[in-house]
Amino acid sequence: MLRLTELKLPLDHAPEALREAVLARLGIPGSDLLDLHVFRRGYDARRKSAIHLIYTVDLTLRDEAALLRRFAADPHVNPSPDMRYRFVGHAPSGFARRPVVIGAGPCGLLAGLLLAQMGFRPIILERGKVVRERTKDTWGLWRRGVLHPESNVQFGEGGAGTFSDGKLYSQIKDPQHHGRKVLEEFVRAGAPEEILTVSKPHIGTFRLVTMVESMRETIESLGGEYRFGSRVTDLLIDTAPDGTRAMRGVMLADGGVIEADHVVLAVGHSARDTFDLLARRGVYIEAKPFSIGFRIEHPQGMIDRCRFGDFAGNRTLGAADYKLVHHCGNGRSVYSFCMCPGGTVVAATSEPGRVVTNGMSQYSRAERNANAAIVVGITPDDYPGGPLAGIDLQRRLEEAAFHAGGGDYRAPAQTVGDFLAGRPSTGLGEVIPSYKPGVTPTDLAAFMPDYVTAAIREALPAFDRQIRGYARPDAVMTGVETRTSSPVRVKRGADGHSLNTRGLFPAGEGAGYAGGILSAGVDGIKTAEAVARSLLGVEAAPRAA
Repeated sequence: MLRLTELKLPLDHAPEALREAVLARLGIPGSDLLDLHVFRRGYDARRKSAIHLIYTVDLTLRDEAALLRRFAADPHVNPSPDMRYRFVGHAPSGFARRPVVIGAGPCGLLAGLLLAQMGFRPIILERGKVVRERTKDTWGLWRRGVLHPESNVQFGEGGAGTFSDGKLYSQIKDPQHHGRKVLEEFVRAGAPEEILTVSKPHIGTFRLVTMVESMRETIESLGGEYRFGSRVTDLLIDTAPDGTRAMRGVMLADGGVIEADHVVLAVGHSARDTFDLLARRGVYIEAKPFSIGFRIEHPQGMIDRCRFGDFAGNRTLGAADYKLVHHCGNGRSVYSFCMCPGGTVVAATSEPGRVVTNGMSQYSRAERNANAAIVVGITPDDYPGGPLAGIDLQRRLEEAAFHAGGGDYRAPAQTVGDFLAGRPSTGLGEVIPSYKPGVTPTDLAAFMPDYVTAAIREALPAFDRQIRGYARPDAVMTGVETRTSSPVRVKRGADGHSLNTRGLFPAGEGAGYAGGILSAGVDGIKTAEAVARSLLGVEAAPRAA
């Protein structure tokens, strides 16, 4: 099988045009093309007057070797890579050392699934509730201002990614094609097959809920076990005379103990009590950079017209997204993050007395507004004081936002015009904020660090030069966006174990090794492989079929 890349066709091409373009590109008769499969389809919208679709196709040909020789110098004609997933091993019959996975977000879900598929019958501990009960609790905050600290956007089956745009693309390096395994498992669980081919796949919250349920059923059918409402409050660690530390189990909030010498730590970026526990138990943990800022909303139609011109509204293109970055004069970088076309800004706090924003879209991306985080990168130099100092900064900003919003989980908001002019907002314009339970017009600069405010004020006009209308006076910014990524890194070695605690496998976004659903899922697979190798006593990384 051969792979042909960068095949360009008009946006409105006829179905048969793809096959004809392949034949013309390769200069072969139709009888030589035995099969054609679209591997990826993206688009090139740099010229709004002539938007093209860009295809990558896998081909079965009558004489592939001859064609490869003829196109040896062409970088767009190559053998198709073997992307089939191969397990690193399987548990022998009667294997009793069940691993524990802490957290049922994308990382823990894929780690649990892979361990179950390899026969290790993992125990998955989730502090929150099953996904449908969790959804009801989350809507309780959005509709009634009632927060459940153990069941919300951050905690519960499916993790924070369940209430997001459901983006399934990433810029991580993935030489072993683990991302393909993630997508294939999602399709088996009910995701639309198009996520295997479109260049920027997404699912949306409602579909994610049913997928998470399906994957849980698969894990349980393979001998895995879920325990909801099971918050880990202590790690049982043995220390040898030579100082070597090893996991022996975990203690739960109800006093129960689970013995385990292999524990996957996939807790997500908001498990602040767990990070505190790690620090108290001497697990190596360090502060890491993250970003802070606001959510910004514009009419989705405006973004569509700016990106697609007369093709705005085209069904193939869908709702337009964007990605922006600006390097400021004060040395800071401002960038768009977690852009949600046709979505809503959501309340994402997990702690009482704090306000946090995030973005979410459904599969249709049909809401009136586009939203994205506009954030400024910060480093531990901005929050000195130890590995947990970033959490302290997050909490201070979230508490300030809570009070600025009125103390009832409404969020503080400001129009872009007022923000740039340095005056508090007393009302809003045509752009209606989507955040629930609601917003309070105010001055966002009153509680944000000056260097963040200055950087965003410089960046917004620069973004307006890329997307006309981005700095329109009635665009709305809502605060605060503080949980762009984990403020800590729980470091691990090349073998997947914690640097100083054998048997503890830090993984995913909370440990600082992922940023989004796909990369978290990929890291879950890699971590499951590391656990399997350790359990089976395999030091290298053979990939047995």
